[in-house]
Amino acid sequence: MPSREAPGPSQAKSIWKLGGLSAWQLARNVLSDIAANNFFGRASELAFDFLFALFPLLLFMLTLIGLFTSRRSDLQGTLLAYFADFLPPTAFALLNTTANELAANASGGKLTFGIVLALWLASGGMTSMISALNLAHRVSEARSWIKVRAIALALTLLIAVFLLAALFLVLVSGRAVDWLGAEIGLAPEVVAVWKALQWPAAIVFLVVAYSLIYYCGPNLKDRRWHWITPGSAFGVLLWLAASLGLRTYLRFFNSYSTTYGSLGAVMILLLWLYVSGLSFLIGGEINAEIERAASGPS
Repeated sequence: MPSREAPGPSQAKSIWKLGGLSAWQLARNVLSDIAANNFFGRASELAFDFLFALFPLLLFMLTLIGLFTSRRSDLQGTLLAYFADFLPPTAFALLNTTANELAANASGGKLTFGIVLALWLASGGMTSMISALNLAHRVSEARSWIKVRAIALALTLLIAVFLLAALFLVLVSGRAVDWLGAEIGLAPEVVAVWKALQWPAAIVFLVVAYSLIYYCGPNLKDRRWHWITPGSAFGVLLWLAASLGLRTYLRFFNSYSTTYGSLGAVMILLLWLYVSGLSFLIGGEINAEIERAASGPS
């Protein structure tokens, strides 16, 4: 099946008008396609791929952090702190231990063959996401394997670099505000507000990262870029709510470690990755439904 063209400029403007669909119609269509495409099963596949992609990606990012040797410990701590806010404690302990072991082997700040291999393995999860987006848009993959893999590698590298840049800016801006507060006597409220804006900035980054994958991933032609789409906004909000809900639930009803011992942390990490994959798929399906509605009958 050939790749389907995206809506033209005038139709693309309707993306926030939901392509002419009501919220109820959109929700009904999305739920119908989630069942038809077996997205709950696809989310399990993504979770498995994410598990194998997560640690190679961390290795690549920790090696990039090594380039900033004077800020290495701060950047690494900030990176892991973001995971700590969303992951259940036992899963974060597993991630933190593994990340520290990887950091010990990522010294020197050089992008060696091993790091390139890590990036290649990490892009495997991105390849699975591209395949799932093709399913949501009801298109077959007409691009060559090399081109798809190149897109996956580029997206993985771009998002990793953007994330590290955001972390570095957060670290630098936080220290700069502390210094200004001490030197020129900024009110504590001003410093607190500035630091509070770091979280909205992180959420905006996630939304843009989702939009970037939704834009570049599926096999569509004549696409139009949107910084924020309904699918990316809903997908990130769903991921935030599900992650915090899972974290809260396991805080009070954590029976995994008791039942499964040391494997409990791995199972909880897989469950979180499953939630992440499902929220990504739902966001992609929302965008696909809006684009189909905006395009009119095919």
